[in-house]
Amino acid sequence: MIAPADAVAAIRARTTTAPKIAVILGSGLGALAGEVAGATRIPYGEVPGWQRSTAPGHAGELVVGRLEGKDVAVMSGRLHYYEGYDIAAIGFPVRVLRAWGVDTLVITNACGGLNPAFVAGDLMVITDHINFMGANPLRGPNDDRLGPRFPDMVGTYTEALRELAHSVDHDLREGVYVAVAGPNYETPAELRMMRGWGADAVGMSTVPEVLVARHGGMRILAIATVTDMATGIPGQIDHVTAEQVLAVANRAGKRLGELIKGVIAKL
Repeated sequence: MIAPADAVAAIRARTTTAPKIAVILGSGLGALAGEVAGATRIPYGEVPGWQRSTAPGHAGELVVGRLEGKDVAVMSGRLHYYEGYDIAAIGFPVRVLRAWGVDTLVITNACGGLNPAFVAGDLMVITDHINFMGANPLRGPNDDRLGPRFPDMVGTYTEALRELAHSVDHDLREGVYVAVAGPNYETPAELRMMRGWGADAVGMSTVPEVLVARHGGMRILAIATVTDMATGIPGQIDHVTAEQVLAVANRAGKRLGELIKGVIAKL
């Protein structure tokens, strides 16, 4: 098994920048990586242990440079459980970022809106999550140097960062995100069940990275783009396609990009 330190060594061989802030870009946000000044671009496949991203709209490269006057590491694209990777492989990039010295993680994703008060195009600050993926990247022997055997999940999504996001964009939603394994979209019955649990949005990512980041003591801000309404309510059920999701994510990308830059500027 590749150690995070080996991956960090490979990254340091390409750049002398030592960022404290990292951003994981989900669907529709690839353009933000192009705004990183003085960028060093490292394809995931060139970092030991870092798997390649195969999802549509995910470039699959680590972009290191300056954004809003701060040193940043931007993951342009992420790994998903539905791509067939082991759940630990999905969390590995976050392990690497933490070992590199990153202490603040901003994560974005595209999701379906379970809360009937939402509309497609809304941005939702994640306040909590439900892990319904049936897997956990912390499973297995624990390395006490990385984090505790049983991490506390209360306050995982850093309140100060959520408040900062609201100060940048005053029209943000807030809610609970439920993560599923995918790749199929959920049945109407599943959607109604998840809404009954108290979830406001559903998606196929984010939670594995959050679990690893929390384990490592990182500060976390997660923003979800609601790309479609997935209420499961009879008479309000629409068929969802990947093309539709990506199109809405792309349209919301400019606003989300401005939000992320505003947050980074204030950190």
